[in-house]
Amino acid sequence: MAPSFIANVKSVLSGDTLVLASPNNPAAERTLSLAFVAAPRLSKDGDEPFAFQSREFLRNLVVGKPVKFSVLYTIPNSGREYGTAALQDGTELPEAAVKAGWLKVREDAGRKEESQEVLDKLDNLRSLEALAKDELEGLWAGAGGFIEVQNDLGGPDFMNVWKGKTVDGIVERIITGDRLLVRLLLSEKKHLQVMTLMAGIRTPATERVNQSNGQIQPAEEFGNEARAFVEQRLLQRQVKIKIVGASPQGQLVAAVIHPRGNIAEFLLQEGLARCNDFHSTMLGADMAGLRAAEKQAQAAHRRLHKGYVGKTTDSKELDVTVTKIIGADTIIVRAKNGPEKRISLSSVRGPRAGESSEAPFREEAKEFLRKKLIGKHVSISVDGTKPATDGFEAREVATVTQGGKNMNLQLVQDGYCTVIRHRRDDTDRAPNYDELLAAQETAKEEKKGMWSGKAPKVRQYADMSESAQKAKIQLSTLVRQRKVPGVVDFCKSGSRFTILIPREGAKLTLVLAGIRAPRSGRTPQEQGEPFGNEALDLANRRCNQRDCEIDVHDIDKVGGFIGDLYVNRESFAKILVEEGLASVHKYSAEKSGNAAELLAAEQRAKEGRKGLWHDWDPSQDAEEEAETAGADPAADVSATIEKRPEDYRDIIVTNIDANGRIKVQEIGKGTDALESLMDQFRQFHINPTNSATLKDAPKTGDFVAAQFTEDGEWYRARIRSNDRAAKVAEVVYIDYGNSERQPWSKLRPLSQPQFAVQKLKPQALDTQLSFVQLPASPDYLNDAINYLYELTDGKRLVGCFDYVDNKEGISYVTIFDPKAEGSDKVTESVNRKIVQDGHALVARKLKAWERSKVFEPVLKNLKEAEGEAKNARRGIWEYGDITED
Repeated sequence: MAPSFIANVKSVLSGDTLVLASPNNPAAERTLSLAFVAAPRLSKDGDEPFAFQSREFLRNLVVGKPVKFSVLYTIPNSGREYGTAALQDGTELPEAAVKAGWLKVREDAGRKEESQEVLDKLDNLRSLEALAKDELEGLWAGAGGFIEVQNDLGGPDFMNVWKGKTVDGIVERIITGDRLLVRLLLSEKKHLQVMTLMAGIRTPATERVNQSNGQIQPAEEFGNEARAFVEQRLLQRQVKIKIVGASPQGQLVAAVIHPRGNIAEFLLQEGLARCNDFHSTMLGADMAGLRAAEKQAQAAHRRLHKGYVGKTTDSKELDVTVTKIIGADTIIVRAKNGPEKRISLSSVRGPRAGESSEAPFREEAKEFLRKKLIGKHVSISVDGTKPATDGFEAREVATVTQGGKNMNLQLVQDGYCTVIRHRRDDTDRAPNYDELLAAQETAKEEKKGMWSGKAPKVRQYADMSESAQKAKIQLSTLVRQRKVPGVVDFCKSGSRFTILIPREGAKLTLVLAGIRAPRSGRTPQEQGEPFGNEALDLANRRCNQRDCEIDVHDIDKVGGFIGDLYVNRESFAKILVEEGLASVHKYSAEKSGNAAELLAAEQRAKEGRKGLWHDWDPSQDAEEEAETAGADPAADVSATIEKRPEDYRDIIVTNIDANGRIKVQEIGKGTDALESLMDQFRQFHINPTNSATLKDAPKTGDFVAAQFTEDGEWYRARIRSNDRAAKVAEVVYIDYGNSERQPWSKLRPLSQPQFAVQKLKPQALDTQLSFVQLPASPDYLNDAINYLYELTDGKRLVGCFDYVDNKEGISYVTIFDPKAEGSDKVTESVNRKIVQDGHALVARKLKAWERSKVFEPVLKNLKEAEGEAKNARRGIWEYGDITED
């Protein structure tokens, strides 16, 4: 009788062959084939009928269980061992498999056998086989045993059908801890046997043979241990396979779900694997569980993380102000009363200059971030540090949040930043790294920003301050426009700036009118004049990269434009003087019309001993102070109104500009003359002989005839700005105030004397609601403009011209609707209505004429209306009092 041994069944190769492992030394293996029987073969080239079913019977019966086996004989040439086995519950093999019909007794079995014990065993096997045949069990069922087995994923159709689904599978082989050969049981008659990568993780490599030279390549640390961990739990076990995608090499990427859970999480918890960022977008929300498991191993310093060092940075959130945008991924911030700090946005990178597909988006991405953040209060959460590299010092990387929105994420969502692929041991990354990766994939699919495949048009700015001659050409246009919107591109000193005017396609140097700021050093190390560097620092903090408005009065000898700069509707010249960082040049200030405001600001700086006036002595300045005191009342009186104006005119509103300026026409002599002129104008342009277009390229400020797109009629117009590359001009219809873009080819000359502006002046008057301030927020401003249209559009109204500012070319009016119910000249004006309904507020900085005593009842009434809007949380007050700050 053959000796017997105890072993654990590691795997089953077919219905008649077991791989056994020693209980005391799992690495010691031997293969045992069941004696006297044969099973159909499993083969990569095609399984024999019932091969899988036969193997499955034996696998389900014995895998992972201890057996007692005996070797009956060995084939001399191959050394292959044949024998019998028995389970602890008494089940004997091969008898159980023959009885179930999954094995055939070999015809040559026992021919040379002399042992009666063996012959008796064979008789038993043949009787069991005969019984299985009679009952059509297993192999003897006849048809239906063939299963189609595919050894690759095939085309993209597989993912279209199966992605996101969970199927049963059997782990056939473990290559490495994260790479398995899995048989997917797609259906009863269709299986897929493919190499499968565990989704979301990467384990160290195992020992393997280098195919090029035959040498053994040693395993990475913990590589063999990771493989053994998976092998012990999954080899030839039936598991759930959640299909999430495919690798670039066409291998299946899937989550392998053991009855106790996702095996990837167990590997991570044991420190035998690291998270694989490349699978993050496939897994989506499921990646969070894997990250948590990895952190658990890092905290415990298990295996791969034995040398892990946690972050030392203080990750608490800091409230700061953004002072400069360096690029789409780098900003300068300043904490309250603290130094400036350079911050890089965690895990994202703006368009790179060296990448042809990204470089065209550099300015657009930077402008996107500038509009979102410049001058805003933001919250930064430091996620780590970026080490110093060639030419760059080390800096902090952080997540930036503004108004509850994650700016790192928003940049990626809009295609203005790409997500950095971190080294696997790099912990200095955004906490929402997986969300960033998913957002990038969505941006690619939606072809946003850099993923659009279409480079944006690069805006070119013509330098109007390049020479005095160029400045002179532009001057008249800017003087007429007033409060021109722009962007502060650079601060040259406390009172000298480079300004971009996007709608004009122009760049210019602006010198603040009426003041003199001390000269700053040309480099940070150079001293400059006293308080010059402080003035420049204030300009950088308050103005640099901010949206602004400019009022141009004149030009200097070298092409600089002299005027006022308004940031957040506040004169920066006044701020500079108020802080004692500039002095008033009285003659220039009086010439520019802002002397009273600046002199008052200078007096406050002197009394506060600020900046230049830190050692000011009133006694030494008595004479100048007396002159100033004498000048101030006169200046104030000149703008003060002693008697309530009664300049009422019938008007109609023809247009409301994007900044809230209202264009009106007076009804009467002017409108009659305009109607007559327009009749002639219409007849003139109907005549085909008058269809000649402009001979030369139009210039800004030129008067032309333009055909309004909406009604196809011709009107008098003026060129506001030109796009010379596209040969398109922005025209303003001078009798109605609206504007639009028109190709040069559709413009005609306005050279006929009967239509000239000298014959009939432009009929669109530029007005603004008296005592009323429209909201600065673009959304609320848009609501206010729409509301003004509702109150005025198509109606014959009455305007009380409270003050006509000939210098600015604007009239301040109170508008009434005579047909409105309960109309009263004091209480039911459009001015009051827009304040009462929360679309505007009472002006916070009243002009001298608005402070006149005669308007006190009007102001009181408007403030009551404002109080009513606040209490009812209407419009701009919906989130509380916006004036509290």
